[in-house]
Amino acid sequence: MGLLLLFSLAEAACVITQAYCLARAITNLWEGGALPDQFTLIAIFAACFFGRQVLLFIRDSFLARFAHERSSELREELLEGVFGAKTNLVNAHGTAAVSQAALEGVDLVETYLALILPKIIGVVAIPLPVFIAALRLDWISAVILLMFYPVIIFYMIMLGRQASARAAAQYETYNALSNHFVDTLRGIETLAVFGQSKSYGKRIFKVSEDFRGATINTLKTATLSGAVLDLFATLGVAAVSIMLGFRLISGSILLFPALMVLVLSPEFFKPIREFAGDFHASLDGKNALANITRMIASKQEEHGEVEITPWDENSRLAFKEVDYSYARADNESGELIAALEQINFSAEGFAKVGIVGTSGSGKSTLVNLLGGFAQASGGTIEVNGVQTQSLQQESWQKQLLYIPQDPYIFHASLRDNICFYSPDASEDAIAHAVEVCGLGELVAELPEGLDTIIGEGGRGLSGGQAQRIAFARALLDPARKVLLFDEPTAHLDIETEFELKERMLPLMEGKLVFFATHRLHWLSAMDHILVLEHGRIVEQGSLEDLLAAQGKLIELARAMNGGDVA
Repeated sequence: MGLLLLFSLAEAACVITQAYCLARAITNLWEGGALPDQFTLIAIFAACFFGRQVLLFIRDSFLARFAHERSSELREELLEGVFGAKTNLVNAHGTAAVSQAALEGVDLVETYLALILPKIIGVVAIPLPVFIAALRLDWISAVILLMFYPVIIFYMIMLGRQASARAAAQYETYNALSNHFVDTLRGIETLAVFGQSKSYGKRIFKVSEDFRGATINTLKTATLSGAVLDLFATLGVAAVSIMLGFRLISGSILLFPALMVLVLSPEFFKPIREFAGDFHASLDGKNALANITRMIASKQEEHGEVEITPWDENSRLAFKEVDYSYARADNESGELIAALEQINFSAEGFAKVGIVGTSGSGKSTLVNLLGGFAQASGGTIEVNGVQTQSLQQESWQKQLLYIPQDPYIFHASLRDNICFYSPDASEDAIAHAVEVCGLGELVAELPEGLDTIIGEGGRGLSGGQAQRIAFARALLDPARKVLLFDEPTAHLDIETEFELKERMLPLMEGKLVFFATHRLHWLSAMDHILVLEHGRIVEQGSLEDLLAAQGKLIELARAMNGGDVA
């Protein structure tokens, strides 16, 4: 801001010098002076004119660099909040809103910073020296300029608030439209299957119309305010010109001060006109900055980094009275919704823990807590004697592998996808992983074998093939002793699932495994089972004990159409 102030003062000096040289040269010629005698004044005028352009170029270059650096910092902070898992920003704000903020939003902020900062300084730093120069030349004209200035400022404040409110509403409807669009793309097949595509299409149309209306309202306000502001500035210059004309005719003012004041008058209003124009043009950037800042500020407090020793056969993990709550994006009251309550369990050594329950019971949320992808709202988590409220610890996350329902397949070769977490894996290790995970048939089908590009823009894969690639990634990194499975076979047919089951069970030996599933046949391979219901553990123990108790697990099996737990 200090540098911008210096640039603005230097620009004001150039403006005043230009006005002086131009008015003095014209006055000298009017009084009969020779044109060659004015070359010095003309040269100074030209030097100030080009000097002003150089100043603006240097200022804009400086601002462009500053805006780029600051917006890059904002993007890094936002992405740290998304990928650092300190808070679930995506669930709180929506996938499209977070993506739009990180991509388009940051670019809008960069434009906003580059445009608005010099205008804020210029509104004060340039008119003040110009007014002082006009006051020394002709106090009447200076008073006229001063009378119009606060009127314009007051008008800008009133209309600026209205424009900001409408632009904010437009930005909110844009985020809503983005989230609806992404949700539609994700669920288009499901909507079509259940015959809801037309009704959802009407909802998309309504959201689109809301955005169109908000955009039109914003444009109307911006257009109207720009026109009225130009009118006030033009009236100010016209009033000064008329008064100067009458006084020149009456002889109460000389030509030189009248000309110089006339040249200075438009420059007096120019900064505020530029500010008003860029203010409306950068409102999206202002709202994007507020939105990104709000997302960054919503990150939960740092939980503190602790050192968790590597997991071995003597290690112990315990959840003690652990709670987890979240706030939905559409919950304006900010009321928290409980997802898990009073979670108590422990796991020791290399064991396989099954997590079962109906949809919405909290299985995935518990897996997120175990992986450090979410932070507990209450209670404590203890690992090898170390207590924490979040497992988002580097020393813990380096020990685990996470396999979700839909493993992400990158736009890369099959080889790169398999050894994504182990880029230095040998050819023999990759070949072994391909064989064990049943990818040999896929490799044989591909035109370039392991070097064939798959994923987005490449060869498509079935759900079973994607899961096999995820298991191959896990197999290539045997040093990780904690495995998290979040319903990895939820979208597979039963034949493919049983084939994968035979290959997955050997991978679980010698590791701590948490396996969340609604397919109850997996429970026979588990050492300990957690039964969840409405965010609580309602039953836990070995399969034999739970079957003998004839409790919640049996009820769950019956609710799942007599699912087999044997």
